[in-house]
Amino acid sequence: MTPSTAGVETVVTRPLPATEGDAARATPLLIVEDDLALQRQIRWSLDRFEAVTAADRESALQQFRRHSPAVVTMDLGLPPDPDSVSEGFRLLQQLLDIDPNVKVIVLTGQNAQAHALRAVAQGAYDFLAKPFEPDVLKLTIERALRLAELQAENRRLQSAQAGPGLDALGGLITRDTQLLRVARTVERVASSNVTVMLLGESGTGKEVLAQGLHAASKRPGRFVAINCAAIPENLLESELFGYEKGAFTGASKTTPGKIETAHNGTLMLDEIGDLPASLQAKLLRFLESRTIERLGGRSEIAVDVRVVCATHQDLKNQIRDGRFREDLYYRLAEIVVEIPPLRQRAGDAVLLAHAFLRRFAQEQRRPAMMLSEDAIHAIEQHAWPGNVRELLNCIKRAAIMADGERLTADDLGLPGMAPGDEAAGPPSDLNLRAIRDAAERGAVVTALARSNGNVGRAAELLGVSRPTIYDLMKRLGIKP
Repeated sequence: MTPSTAGVETVVTRPLPATEGDAARATPLLIVEDDLALQRQIRWSLDRFEAVTAADRESALQQFRRHSPAVVTMDLGLPPDPDSVSEGFRLLQQLLDIDPNVKVIVLTGQNAQAHALRAVAQGAYDFLAKPFEPDVLKLTIERALRLAELQAENRRLQSAQAGPGLDALGGLITRDTQLLRVARTVERVASSNVTVMLLGESGTGKEVLAQGLHAASKRPGRFVAINCAAIPENLLESELFGYEKGAFTGASKTTPGKIETAHNGTLMLDEIGDLPASLQAKLLRFLESRTIERLGGRSEIAVDVRVVCATHQDLKNQIRDGRFREDLYYRLAEIVVEIPPLRQRAGDAVLLAHAFLRRFAQEQRRPAMMLSEDAIHAIEQHAWPGNVRELLNCIKRAAIMADGERLTADDLGLPGMAPGDEAAGPPSDLNLRAIRDAAERGAVVTALARSNGNVGRAAELLGVSRPTIYDLMKRLGIKP
């Protein structure tokens, strides 16, 4: 037997009846035990489960990555130092890093109760003392498999409805209080016809909110977006208002503009601050009359369209400088929504990173990809001047270039945080309850983001029990 295969064995078991053990057959059990005689004893006492075995940490990780078992039984004393628990605890942490949902059952000697309790505190599902009763071990494994099955179904249902940390509005992913308040505002105004202005830095998700606004409005027409900064001034008018055949050289047919195309739908005017002065008066007339004239046309065309505009510029400064019409501003700014930058959204950077990584891993057929602890820390520390767009590109690049299944800080390639770029601090008022609530919310949201929505793992990070973190989430209005 070569070293590379020592202690690794796949066990072929007899089939189970269709009415019992389906979860066990679908998800193999991993048995980690360096005493080969005891390994065989455990294996045969669990012969109704499909199982794979390993005798050391490296082979256990190999089997775990290969078979993705829902349940692992393991001894803490593993080679090369079976008298110590260091290898066992290292393996336990690595298994939980790979899959925070795995159920690890620690089998320990009578004199190692303290180690077993430490293992449970670190994330193990349960522990049993040696010598164990086979029936008790079977029952424990059955309960662990059932729990894993229920949790997987719960995650599937959450994903089908909104996904972990998803707000229903336009696929918005957030747990941040400010952005959730923005989403509620957008939902409230969706059923009306008021013009909405979205303000925020580039890459904060203005178009995502605009699309969510359109979806929530139930308008039967299309969502049409045009970037006022991306189209040359001499072409922008025809793009917006359309043109008649023969209106200018090359106008070989009548073509409706973006406004007309969005009839009964929503028109998004992105980067409205770059709209040329020559078109501001014509857009104002449309907003007042809700009619347009195509270039070269003589008749007015009525258009029923919801208008949403967005910009990262300070339009009030442009008004003072004479570069933007004040009357147009007040037509566009019936409802103003300010979107906070990513660096001010507690926990959202890591939450989004997990979601983007899942998406790109599926696209590349690498479903097991995860963020390492140093990658999570790097994401939390980075200021994200490019906001969500920068984060999306960063995760996509790292998912493509990473060699292994776990993205590290080196894979992300993020620079250190510049001085003064730290996320927003605690509230400035001196209301103790408000300060405490803000601190607790920030801690819970950050822990949930780091654990990718796993409440049990978040409770461990915070040093509290599951009931405590559930109580905090309920009191603070945090979604699981």
